[in-house]
Amino acid sequence: MAGLLPRLPGGVLSHVEVYGIRHHGPGSARALRGALEEFKPDAVLIEGPPEADPIVELAGDAGMVPPVALLAYSPAPEDGDRKAAFWPFAEFSPEWQAIRYGLGAGVPVRFCDLPAANQLVPSGEEPPEEGIRLDPLGWLAKAAGYDDAERWWDDVVEHREGGPSPFPAIAEAMAELRAQLGEESAAPREEQREAHMRRTLRRTLKEGHERVAVVCGAWHVPALQAKVPATHDDRTLRGLPKTKVAMTWVPWTHGRLAGHSGYGAGVRSPGWYHHLFTARDRPIERWLTAAARVLRDEDLHVSSAHVIEAVRLAEALAALRGRPLAGLDEVTEATRAVLCEGADMPVSLIQRRMVVGERLGAVPERTPMVPLQRDLQAEQRRLRLKPSALDREHDLDLRKPTDLERSRLLHRLRLLDVNWGEPTDTGRSKGTFRETWTLAWRPEFDVELIEASAWGTTVRGATTARAEALATHATALADLTSVAERCLLADLGDALPTVMQALADRAAVDTDVAHLMSAMPALVRALRYGDVRGTSTGPLRTVVDGLIVRVCVGLPPAITGLDDDAAREFLARVDAVHGALSLLADEDHLERWRRTLETVLTRPDALHGLIEGRLTRLLLDAGRLHDVPARMARAVSTGAAPDRAAAWVEGFLSGGALLLLHDEPLLRLVDAWIAGLPADSFTDVLPLLRRTFGAYPTAERRAIGDQLRRPASPQASPDHPEEDMDETRAAPAATTTLQILGWPTP
Repeated sequence: MAGLLPRLPGGVLSHVEVYGIRHHGPGSARALRGALEEFKPDAVLIEGPPEADPIVELAGDAGMVPPVALLAYSPAPEDGDRKAAFWPFAEFSPEWQAIRYGLGAGVPVRFCDLPAANQLVPSGEEPPEEGIRLDPLGWLAKAAGYDDAERWWDDVVEHREGGPSPFPAIAEAMAELRAQLGEESAAPREEQREAHMRRTLRRTLKEGHERVAVVCGAWHVPALQAKVPATHDDRTLRGLPKTKVAMTWVPWTHGRLAGHSGYGAGVRSPGWYHHLFTARDRPIERWLTAAARVLRDEDLHVSSAHVIEAVRLAEALAALRGRPLAGLDEVTEATRAVLCEGADMPVSLIQRRMVVGERLGAVPERTPMVPLQRDLQAEQRRLRLKPSALDREHDLDLRKPTDLERSRLLHRLRLLDVNWGEPTDTGRSKGTFRETWTLAWRPEFDVELIEASAWGTTVRGATTARAEALATHATALADLTSVAERCLLADLGDALPTVMQALADRAAVDTDVAHLMSAMPALVRALRYGDVRGTSTGPLRTVVDGLIVRVCVGLPPAITGLDDDAAREFLARVDAVHGALSLLADEDHLERWRRTLETVLTRPDALHGLIEGRLTRLLLDAGRLHDVPARMARAVSTGAAPDRAAAWVEGFLSGGALLLLHDEPLLRLVDAWIAGLPADSFTDVLPLLRRTFGAYPTAERRAIGDQLRRPASPQASPDHPEEDMDETRAAPAATTTLQILGWPTP
């Protein structure tokens, strides 16, 4: 490079070393750190956005714990579409080690890639990369006889111990690959990036630095070593469009470093690479020991002997395959065969916990942040909710002040589209005072917080402004009811007047009964759980009272004359309103609703069979009907169309199978109807019947079958209990029951 480099005063020739690395490679990182310590540069240039130069010194702060990422974003996009880009670093990333070396040595550390201000502006259609340019490592691996590029790179770089520096060989290999491209032109963006790297290098040398280290992706090394005139690079970079950007550091995770996450420079196993970089002494033994610990934490038996045998197997496999060190493939095979005894599920656990891992980094307090981010961090500390990349379940008791505040914070963040917490239905009844959340922090939440900062500087203030905006621009009543419910869950008292006014105005002019019914459940939930949380719900109660009256008035004409699809949709609304009124527990409203259903049932000819059957069941459960067997007999009589009869049965039985199990006459009536269907009619109604009975749990279906296999008992009714009980067989059970109750036994 002597022809390119300037001579400093006194005839001293500047010395430049270009180190071609693989992003996030532990072997590259270790080799680079050793090369820098030997070269002792007085300036370090790193592939990355130059806007980060003012904040690079934060990487030396004790509070900066990788994995972390540089985040560039447009602070005030003109088109409203905020753009952002990340540059991630792990502890085993060569670029991170170069940054830490430079800061520790007290020499300037700069980024030399194309500015983020240019990269965040779309550059038009880029030609798709193909051939060597798309996968240069794949071509080198193929030439070496490997069918897996990552495995080849591991063998020649990541797993190597000692020996000469790999960087001259890497530069030579990349130069040969680029030469193979011949006259093939590079993508415009790639040319611009490499031109800016060369421009930055020239500027650094012109400033008087004598020993400059450049750390970049291996593919770019030949371009930085090439004799390219400065005028050529100036023409390439002239007139590039740009936008305003801001730059900061944000926490990152190992999961987002993995290739399967969509990250272009991702690696297959960030957890494994982190281990290789940090456990330089006996890495295989330490890895398998950690894997055994993971399995023991899940109550799986793994002994020290298992670990010893697994180490031997991994090393033997590496020797048979000619590898310098047992790689992830060998370690995984040994884990499966010895530690997991051939089972795949424990291997998947180790893959998730260790091979990929979910290590979450941290940034110092003095990192540039928008006020909303700082307010959230303060709330997290106050409520002792520490972000974690692993899914963690939190069971909140809303009767406790701290848990109630945690719930409100999580609901507020969801209103800002920052879904740090996801409500979880665990299948256990927790009552109205319990909430279960699954929390997992994702790096993109920082971008979402930056976007949400347009609404305010605090979580509460931003959420209030967002809720008011949602209410103002909502076009459907159901959307407004959802906003009202979320405001009550988030305790946004300042937003409620605006939301309630918009809700009342919309409800007053909406005449569509379907819309009113769709809005009802969310409003009732808001009333019910708002009371539990101690939130004032007076205005909301007025809206609910008016909606219930209007639904009851408009239901009879709206529910008649429906086709199959409309009937099924309306059935879901009827069930939702019925459940909401049961939750509200207002006897006046319940009575009004039941009388409305009774009125609708007086005109069965105008009802779809599905609707008639369901309303019959609801009124039966409420104790308002006493002629249900006769109604069912008419519905499934020979004069009724089979499809309508099947729809009636589906609607009636959609409330569960317990009714059939405890009412044998109804069960026998349904059985007789099905058994009496002609062959062609049975084929027509079979899908409806399968849908109805397929929704029942397996145990209930089995119980129905067992009951039908037994002969019908004429005394089997609520008025005639079983009279043919076998007292001899029942005696042991009766004796045991008496003993449990503490009563004397015969």
